[in-house]
Amino acid sequence: MIEKMKKVYIVSSVSKKDKMLESLRDLGVLHLAERKSPDRVLSERFANLSKVEMALKDYAKKDQPRAELLTDEEFEELFKKTQETMDQKSVLIQERSAAVSEAERIFDWGDFSPSQIKELRNLGFDLHFYKIAPGDLEAALQSPDVKLVRLASVDNMDTIAVLGKLPDDIPASEFVVPEKGLSELRKEIADCDAGVEACDRELEKASAYESSFRQQMLKTQNDEAFSAASRTAEEDEDFTWLTGYVPEADLDSFKEFAAKNQLAWAAEDPAEDDELVPTKVRYNKVTRFIEPLFDILGILPGYHEQDVSLWFLIFFTIFTAMIIGDGAYGCIFLIVAIALTVKFKKVNNAIFLVYILSIATIVWGAITGTWFGTELAMKVPFLKALVIPNFSNYPELFGVTATEQQNTIMKFAFTLGVIQISLGCLLSIKKKISEKNLSFVADIGWLIAVVSMYLLSLYLVIGQSINIVPVFAAIGVAFVIVVLFGGMSPDKSFSQGLKAGLGNAFTVFLDTISCFGNVMSYIRLFAVGMASLAIAQSFNDIAAGLKGPMVILAVVVLLIGHGLNLIMGLLSVVVHGVRLNVLEFSGQAGLEWTGIAYEPFKKNKKIK
Repeated sequence: MIEKMKKVYIVSSVSKKDKMLESLRDLGVLHLAERKSPDRVLSERFANLSKVEMALKDYAKKDQPRAELLTDEEFEELFKKTQETMDQKSVLIQERSAAVSEAERIFDWGDFSPSQIKELRNLGFDLHFYKIAPGDLEAALQSPDVKLVRLASVDNMDTIAVLGKLPDDIPASEFVVPEKGLSELRKEIADCDAGVEACDRELEKASAYESSFRQQMLKTQNDEAFSAASRTAEEDEDFTWLTGYVPEADLDSFKEFAAKNQLAWAAEDPAEDDELVPTKVRYNKVTRFIEPLFDILGILPGYHEQDVSLWFLIFFTIFTAMIIGDGAYGCIFLIVAIALTVKFKKVNNAIFLVYILSIATIVWGAITGTWFGTELAMKVPFLKALVIPNFSNYPELFGVTATEQQNTIMKFAFTLGVIQISLGCLLSIKKKISEKNLSFVADIGWLIAVVSMYLLSLYLVIGQSINIVPVFAAIGVAFVIVVLFGGMSPDKSFSQGLKAGLGNAFTVFLDTISCFGNVMSYIRLFAVGMASLAIAQSFNDIAAGLKGPMVILAVVVLLIGHGLNLIMGLLSVVVHGVRLNVLEFSGQAGLEWTGIAYEPFKKNKKIK
């Protein structure tokens, strides 16, 4: 259920602004209508704290004891030192990299002293060093203007030391004399390594203060929220005021708070066109299990929309079972859920959702006779007894033809589709009737169209015997109803709504075609499930062909094959199972998932 909100206005004197904000934060029920950005200094501090805290995780040891919480002054000293150490390590790594690169460049020239070459140049001996090809060396030797000395070869090329530079007509690659020799560079690399090790030791010590870092991050985040609220509050010379939303259930406590703190206030119902009203969903004992999925997907119904958590959970569970399709895979999910329960010693909503989905998958696998995609499972009497013949993926074992089996599954998928989309129509009708919105008649037209498209799908796809003439007649009637009443709304007269509906006639025509596509899209439940079965059977066949000493490889093939199939099944659940709920069903129910999460101004107890 979506909790009803009240829009509230709070006024206080400018001198009591901070006190008002502090007391509002302690109350923790006001969602600010608009929230400005916090102080940039606080945002940068939180970012730096997060960066350092994340980096220190790489230095923490599993058996390392956690240090006690530091005072603010002690932490600031540690934080500053840690940042300096990280910066120092970064500089050392860069210096080492440059030294290694330079050492590699001059390695073949041997260990020499660049300072001696510099001294010679200061005495007037302008020495330059080159790599030169044999033919070009001859030209240099014969040139009367070139004074050179041959050196040991480098990289299978002749090298020379020349007094002055070679003439431009003699091609050669000049060797740039380094600032440091090979011995100096090696010492520099060793010093950098020692410096890095020292930094690592300091950072390892700092990693023991993870709790202090997280405490400071939480403080900074709360300071950010306070800063944002302070900047959001408007004011003049005498007064400051805030606008926000409070759940109707908390309005009495808000009234007591306002009286206690001597604040002027007013409350009203949010306007229908108010797009800033936050959504606070109150989940019951059943619908709370779908909350983790909503959080992962980042979806939330708008305040003026409907809560479809229960229907989402029911249909998502069925869709997941059909898409995964294998009872053995469901058993794996169940084992994972049990392992998580043991690890965390409790069952939260996310783990309970895994239990629900795993049990549903096991049930679907049982009635279709699918266990790791192998027909051998049907030789187990107990497993065979659980199968519904017309749903079996091995129909020949139950005296059912493959066509009959496929038609049964497809009809089941289409039936699920028409039930879910029709439910969307009914929910929209109920909502519009409560709003005295005459366009609910158009939703009745869509309901007629959906049922008609369902019958048309059965006729076209599985060849079910249906009198097609009344079906097309019903589609025509539905089209007319939608055109005539689709433009109605509480703020329009009947004639205005009729005019708007007629103006959208072509759009309604396209939407009618789209309605057929929406019903047909549920066939993906059959197609994806069959694809998963085919993949499992393919890997089983490959493994079956590996016998004798290749049996180990056969086991590897099975593990990899079924593992990949399971992963692809989970991806398909997200792509197809979620889509049918969020698009086809929600579109018919009038949901756009435009909700703004209810986030009251309060002091958080954990980092968000």
